[in-house]
Amino acid sequence: MVETNRGTRPKRWVVGITGASGAIYGIRLIEELLLADYVVHVVVTEAGWRVLKEELGWDTTRRQSALERRYGDAVTTGRLVFHPNADIGASIASGSFQVEGMAIVPCSMGSLASMARGISDDLLTRAADVMLKEGRKLIIVPRETPLHAIHLENMLTLARLGVRMIPAMPAFYYKPQSMDEMINFLVGKVLDSMSIEHQLFRRWGDDQHDGQTE
Repeated sequence: MVETNRGTRPKRWVVGITGASGAIYGIRLIEELLLADYVVHVVVTEAGWRVLKEELGWDTTRRQSALERRYGDAVTTGRLVFHPNADIGASIASGSFQVEGMAIVPCSMGSLASMARGISDDLLTRAADVMLKEGRKLIIVPRETPLHAIHLENMLTLARLGVRMIPAMPAFYYKPQSMDEMINFLVGKVLDSMSIEHQLFRRWGDDQHDGQTE
């Protein structure tokens, strides 16, 4: 689905990736959104690019090319749109540019603090501020441990504004057998909050009969 200015508006999500550990969560989320036929607008902080290099081994010298290597023709056909974090005048910085919402996956405590205090001095935090002022979905995957009181207060501030907090916490009830399954679980929880169907993990009760007898 290519961005156009006429006809039916494409379904869009914004995905932000910060310098918190766990960049693979954001990368996997982008893949799933593309599979679900969404146009994905991506913004990565400077620290986020460093984590992509250190955790996933990406060559981030040419950032557009790095995304093309991962997502192929989704970039060249306009289904994935990359915005430099310094481009404060990008489309996603305006409330008039309509999107379904934004997910910041993973989210550092520094970026979270800026959002909680209404500080939008880069594109990522400005786009998040737009979600808040327009009443759109804002989903945050905070990634830090341990948490001190300021971290928790900032999360509470955002939660009271309707922001969905999905901490990067693994679950074990479905007996994951690999790192990939644990990543899929967290990404699946994000997709649940986006109201997007997926088959990334086995849900509790899926192997039962919902109380029915044969």
